Amino acid sequence: MSLLVATTNPHKLDELRAIFAPLGITAVGLDSLGKSLPEPYEDGSTFEENAAKKALSYAFLSGQVCLADDSGLEVEALKGEPGVHSAYWAGRGNTRAERDAANNLRLTAEMDGIVGAARAARYVCCICVGSPDGRIVATSRGEMAGRVTTGAARGKHGFGYDPLIELGDGRTVAELSEAEKNAISHRSAAARAIAPKLAEILRGG
Repeated sequence: MSLLVATTNPHKLDELRAIFAPLGITAVGLDSLGKSLPEPYEDGSTFEENAAKKALSYAFLSGQVCLADDSGLEVEALKGEPGVHSAYWAGRGNTRAERDAANNLRLTAEMDGIVGAARAARYVCCICVGSPDGRIVATSRGEMAGRVTTGAARGKHGFGYDPLIELGDGRTVAELSEAEKNAISHRSAAARAIAPKLAEILRGG
């Protein structure tokens, strides 16, 4: 069974492939369509709204069941920011690496002088599955708790804010191996929660 995923991000695809493969589901990205589709404008105020918008748009345009997610970082001291603006919080930039660097610089600056529990943060991922007939047929949500580190960015793995988000064992998310991150990530939690329903949908159940 093939599943269209609304992304061109290879990291995200690899993570979802590892989760869905045991169910006989092969996740493929937008690149597999062989044509460029217009991106929906993500103007939702919640992760759920943006995920649903992407899932429905790409399902309609492709004629396939489509899974889309929206995810980001919520920081206690920043009242939930950057939230739905996580990807472009510090500006759009020319490349993903430039955006990540700018976002991390802004997070470090915003958290300067903040101590204790206010440094708590969590990654959130919301998944929606859209049908070509305009329905959202499944949804899920996953979270991964941590805190914004008080030290310098650490780690060479992951992407986004991972070098600045510290887990309970003292390592940042970027210091985890790919397998370790996939086992506990917010996206993994959301994907595992939706996987049984997804298999049923793709089988026509």
